[in-house]
Amino acid sequence: MTALMAALGLLPMALSREVGAETSRPFAVVIIGGLVTATLVTLLILPVLYPWFETKTTAHASGGRHPA
Repeated sequence: MTALMAALGLLPMALSREVGAETSRPFAVVIIGGLVTATLVTLLILPVLYPWFETKTTAHASGGRHPA
């Protein structure tokens, strides 16, 4: 929700065509892209990768044996 509100707040600046927008528009676009990317990584990619790293860590901590 926080990232969504920040992105929606920056949307008018990212779409602006007024005088002075040449400098602020790129910043808004980059910030919105970062918010979207970070949200997707947090919600989609990390949950998929977590079990893979967790099993490797568990196997390494138990001396190479999987717990029964």
